[in-house]
Amino acid sequence: MAHHKSALKRIKQNEKRRLRNKHNKSTLRTFIKRVREAVEGKDATAAREALAAAIPVIDKAATKGVIHTSNASRSVSRLTKLVNTLGQ
Repeated sequence: MAHHKSALKRIKQNEKRRLRNKHNKSTLRTFIKRVREAVEGKDATAAREALAAAIPVIDKAATKGVIHTSNASRSVSRLTKLVNTLGQ
């Protein structure tokens, strides 16, 4: 265990950030899962709505540094492609 005041503070900060990142990542996975489930159910309107809700969450996670920017772009691209397979 750390003894310096600054090291103790750093431990507390790291734990707070870890929990925040964990929550954000979990939320992100949930939104992505909703899109995939709507596509599996062949529900085009629900898939589009789920995608519209998921994109801002993915972008925000990238902005906050929870996931890499390229990972976010790839996820959005693949989900959009997946939703487009359902047609208009």
